[in-house]
Parts: sequence; structure tokens; C-alpha cells
Amino acid sequence: MTENLPAVMNVPRILAVCNQKGGVGKTTTAVNLATALSAVGRRVLLVDLDSQGNATTGLGIKRSSIVKSTYDVLFHEAPIHEIVMETKVPRLHVAPSTIHLSGAEIELVTVDRREYRLREMLRVPLPYDYVIMDCPPALNLLTLNALVAADAIVVPLQCEFYALEGLAHLLKTIERVRKSFNPALDIHGVVLTMYDKRNKLSVMVEEDVRSFLGDKVYKTMIPRNVRVSEAPSFGLPAIVYDMGCPGSAAYIRLASEVMKREKILLAANGTTEPSKDSPKEQVA
Repeated sequence: MTENLPAVMNVPRILAVCNQKGGVGKTTTAVNLATALSAVGRRVLLVDLDSQGNATTGLGIKRSSIVKSTYDVLFHEAPIHEIVMETKVPRLHVAPSTIHLSGAEIELVTVDRREYRLREMLRVPLPYDYVIMDCPPALNLLTLNALVAADAIVVPLQCEFYALEGLAHLLKTIERVRKSFNPALDIHGVVLTMYDKRNKLSVMVEEDVRSFLGDKVYKTMIPRNVRVSEAPSFGLPAIVYDMGCPGSAAYIRLASEVMKREKILLAANGTTEPSKDSPKEQVA
């Protein structure tokens, strides 16, 4: 690592940002949640598991500068510290993705302990407080690796007609992972994305999801916002590109909610969160 991170090593909290459906704001949520956490002093590693590499380029990493990627971690057993790259955001590193991951689904079939490859590389002492994983938009072996490695899942859910149907499918998958691979896996929370309060469908989806999952749904909802959509083309998180836009403000509030839930979860395990500052205070 080239950035001067503190040498403190610990097993980080690992959160998988996951939804089998594309276009729901999954990568945007992963990038901006990681950015907000780093803004309050957390040391964060964003792991890009999508062969499209949108989380990687969305943080300003040029594909031509990538020497090793998450592909090397999964198939060549490269230590995670050999592939991480600095970003423009202090305390935020990225484990980049390349197009090589596009064939990972087939290659993993014949690999020993194929479901545990990522877990064995991440659940070790690392100089990070959080690892945020951006999963591919499919329930494949890459996503399974992420779920087996994770402590909990953050589920972005677009406010659309088939939202609950897709969520039910994901919940069944999570239950199977719990039974077979990772009994401690939990749903950290569901975040409603692309929310438009003027749209009756958005309001109906919100009501249905909250009725179905109760407190598992974050209070914060991410609105449709042009500035959030523009940010990746400049290689910046929305929070850095335009901190004052409604989408950025929503992601800062989401990070605050995530941290509050983390404090409750960690207190139950007899540990504490690294810092007591709120994202809004620090980013501002």
C-alpha cells in the first residue's frame, strides 16, 4: 500500500452490497457508502467483484493502471494487499476488478473450496475497519463468495413493481447460504433507491417493503438525482462530486444509519465501533 494508513491490524467488518437485479443503484450505493465511512475516519476497502468494474472506474482508477485485480485474489491466491489501489478519497482503497472476472463463474466450478476463496482472503487481520463488497448483478458463484465472506448484507432495492418479488428470491438465497456456508450472515438493511415521492408506485413499494421487513428497511431513501448519475463519469463518488445535491445528502444519512446499526451489533458482541462521529458532521 502506498497511502500512509495506520499500521493497526484487525479483522474488519465485511458488508456485501448485493442485489441479483441490475440497475438498482448497487454500485452507486457501495461507492458512496464506502466514501462516507472513510470521511469520518474509517479505513475502508471497497472490493469490486463485478467484471464491468464500475466501482473501480467510478473511483477514478484507470483500467490501464491495474496490475492485479480481484481475479488474482480468487484464482492466484494473491494477498489482498498486493492488489489494493489508492483512490482520490483519503482512507479509501479499492481492490479493482477487470474483465478477467467475466469468466470466473466457469473457472470457479473446478476450484477447491470454491465458495470460500474470498472469505479466506478477507477474514484475516487487515489495516481496515470496513470492507465493502460491490457484488455482480446475479446470484452466481462470485456473489456466493461475497455472501460467505460477509458479516452482513446491504440490499439496494429500486422502487419498482417487481421489487418484492426479487427481494423474496434474494432472501431465499441468503437463507440457503446461512444453512450451508455462513450461519452468522445477517441482513444489515434494505435501502430504497431511485425513490420519487411524487410517484404513487414509489410510495406503494415503500409501504409494501416496510410492511414486509419492518426495521430491516433503512429510514433513509435515495432519491432519483441527476448529479448522482453524473458523478461516475468524472471518476468521483457523488459525495465528492457534489456533496450538496439531494442524492449525496441521502447517502451521508444512510452511512449514519449504517454506523448506528453497527454500534448496536458490535455492542451485542462486546466490541465497539472505531469512532463516534457522524458522517454529516465530518463531511461537512
